[in-house]
Amino acid sequence: MTDIRELLLSRIRDVTDYPEPGVMFKDITPLLADPAAFTALTDALAEIAQRTGATKVVGLEARGFILGAPVAVRAGLGFIPVRKAGKLPGATLAQAYDLEYGSAEIEVHAEDLTAEDRVLVVDDVLATGGTAEASVQLIRRAGAEVAGLAVLMELGFLSGRARLEPALNGAPLEALLTV
Repeated sequence: MTDIRELLLSRIRDVTDYPEPGVMFKDITPLLADPAAFTALTDALAEIAQRTGATKVVGLEARGFILGAPVAVRAGLGFIPVRKAGKLPGATLAQAYDLEYGSAEIEVHAEDLTAEDRVLVVDDVLATGGTAEASVQLIRRAGAEVAGLAVLMELGFLSGRARLEPALNGAPLEALLTV
């Protein structure tokens, strides 16, 4: 795992003062542009999906789509997008959550998850954990079981893990990198 961590870290670019002064943005686009690194990332996340016994992969808008869809294909599972409110046609389930300044809402198609599903949530970054926590609540409201949460990178200084672990109720939270 050390080799993959080194590979992934070497393809993540730091962008200072983005999106605002004082923020160090972790840009994953160089990783996505490198087929060897993107394949290694996809394989590592697909292995987590298989190990957790997931039957579906949920990807969180928007970079969770980029990572989650190939993970689902590699693991032989279905992919379910969790979108910002108002982006999905038809019947949806919604979950509101608080942001640092305000609130947001995510949605999933009501029929996409069932009581037979074990769902692995995939995203690029775990920051404060608000969106991930809302997705866990949404998956459970849809009647499915949460198999776990897997991310490329955890920003440890923002304490998202501490917020999420009670919501995960014993399901694993796996970060390939912690910065």
